[in-house]
Amino acid sequence: MSAINEKPTGGAQARITHKKIYRHLLPLLIVAYIISFIDRTNIGMAKASMSVDLGLSATAFGLGAGLFFLTYSVLEIPSNLFLAKIGARRWIARIMITWGLISCAMAFVTGPWSFYAMRLLLGAAEAGLYPGIIYYLTLWFGREERAKATGLFLLGVCFANIIGAPLGGLLLNMDGIAGWAGWQWMFFIEGLPAVALAFVVWRVLPDKPADAKWLDKQDVEFIETTLAREAREANHAPSSFSLKKALATRVFLLLVLVYFTHQFSVYGLSYFLPGIIGSWGDLSPLQVGLLTAIPWIAAACGGVLLPRFARTEGRSRRMLMVGYLVMAVGMAIGSTGGPSVAMIGFSVTAFMFFAVQSIIFSWLPSIMSGSLLAGSFGLLNCLGLCGGFLGPFILGAFEDRTGSATSGLWFAVGLLVIGALVATLIRSRPASSLAAGPVARGEKI
Repeated sequence: MSAINEKPTGGAQARITHKKIYRHLLPLLIVAYIISFIDRTNIGMAKASMSVDLGLSATAFGLGAGLFFLTYSVLEIPSNLFLAKIGARRWIARIMITWGLISCAMAFVTGPWSFYAMRLLLGAAEAGLYPGIIYYLTLWFGREERAKATGLFLLGVCFANIIGAPLGGLLLNMDGIAGWAGWQWMFFIEGLPAVALAFVVWRVLPDKPADAKWLDKQDVEFIETTLAREAREANHAPSSFSLKKALATRVFLLLVLVYFTHQFSVYGLSYFLPGIIGSWGDLSPLQVGLLTAIPWIAAACGGVLLPRFARTEGRSRRMLMVGYLVMAVGMAIGSTGGPSVAMIGFSVTAFMFFAVQSIIFSWLPSIMSGSLLAGSFGLLNCLGLCGGFLGPFILGAFEDRTGSATSGLWFAVGLLVIGALVATLIRSRPASSLAAGPVARGEKI
């Protein structure tokens, strides 16, 4: 154990333990996130036919797409606190069952108001999945491995779009079968896997390292020693959550601003990219789906290649700044170029999406822990996802007013530049909100 104490994230034990965690834990979490992202964004593929059948304008569609994030964000904090209290296995399984059933029920919407209502219910059902899993990963990985693990988990978003867009295109071709429209079949069929996977999560997901049958005693001791050492070095102890503690932390507020601009761009592009591609010519739903997958292949490459380099605070900060500027340039190219050039621009933007997101969420464990960390993950996602609400709504409003599906992307370009500037200000430091207890000091990531 002395060797582990000296180099808790290096050496043979680290490699052995991390390999086991990646092999047994990450595939299940990634598949769960793939399914969740398909179910929240599949309305992008259904936009054209669904809007006609339900009488939705681009603004109304954007509002419905964004309403998901209203209930999703409001319930993030209590959901994460429940997860920390009762364990990931039970809570994630519950989330998956409810969101899967509601996703299936999207097939029965009949107009704008039922569309809005179901999107609100879907957001409430899925609330807490992403920040809950991000918190869950902090129970398994130290700071040097955390950004890499988060980046791999975020591959679920990339795979969801790579798989989901073509799959949605295929399911839309079921139009007319049994009297259902293609979009109804798409919602119903794509909601079923979440319910099925929930029972797998219930049976095999361990709540903590000590519960994992595939870890031996040395693995568990390594993880516990690593996390305990990092808590001592950061000079913070587990603390209960409160809004005052989180919102009084400068680093936290800067991360919220950066994450807001990120989510505006990610979801604005997710919901409107199929429509933008559809405007390029007479394309079938399957062709639109296949073309929509291309930027997300680039996003998967970025998510795999880049987060592993964010091992120090300075490097993480520089990667955030450069990443946001690259996304802004790519979005600008996508807004002005013809189909081929635009696809390159969107792919450049997507390449940085989840590299920077993994860095954003790897910062919090350096300044807080315990219930404060769990709740703050939820609060960060809650406030940042306001961008997820506004992105589709603003892009839809721009499209209605200008007749161009890409006009609203310039708003995203401006926000990304602001995000790059804010990223330069992020530095870990003592959190004034924790003065009553052990000080939550920052450390290099």
